[in-house]
Amino acid sequence: MNPINVLIIDDEEDMRNLVQMYLENSGFKCVHAADGVEGLRKLHEQDFDLVILDIMMPFEDGFAVCGKIRTFSQVPIIFLSAKGEEWDKVRGLQLGGDDYIVKPFSPGELVARINALLRRTSFVKNDEDTVTLGKINIDKKGRRVSVDGEVIPLTLKEFELLVFLVQHHGQALSREQLLEFVWGMDYHGSLRTVDTHIKTLRMKLGTGDYIQTIWGVGYKFEVPAT
Repeated sequence: MNPINVLIIDDEEDMRNLVQMYLENSGFKCVHAADGVEGLRKLHEQDFDLVILDIMMPFEDGFAVCGKIRTFSQVPIIFLSAKGEEWDKVRGLQLGGDDYIVKPFSPGELVARINALLRRTSFVKNDEDTVTLGKINIDKKGRRVSVDGEVIPLTLKEFELLVFLVQHHGQALSREQLLEFVWGMDYHGSLRTVDTHIKTLRMKLGTGDYIQTIWGVGYKFEVPAT
């Protein structure tokens, strides 16, 4: 099995070395970037399975870097920052981050959160690379979704939610099931998070009634009859 490749973007060399030590002790392979500009360049040059991203850096802060990453990649991103205010966490997640860990942190928590995130995202590699249902085409390997041939930009969570619904095509899934699988058991947000993402997905797909509401249960994916 190939090692998991992790890109660590942090302007503090001691922190990069510390994170690398923790991760390499758990079998990960790490590459460093001392700022966001270098990190973006390395992301364009090679593939990574995960990005660990600091916020307070020279040239461009982590929020800006995350936004730029999401214009060309759905690689999982974990913010690792001394900024622990709730607004910082919310902003990071809204920009496309998948988790947020506040410094100082324990190595056990860091590795556990990485493994949990990778479990939630690895399912896209386990089945057929491409799925077509109705007018919707899902390229799991490339993390791209198109409708009638037009690529639809989705956040990582929207993509994971859609693929999970498709993999359970025709099956009613509760909001609790969707929240636990897509966001993870340690996510403390409201079930309304699922409703909000479903609403956005429907708007972005913009065709047919693929995601149906099952009153009293949750949602299911169904190709409309033609």
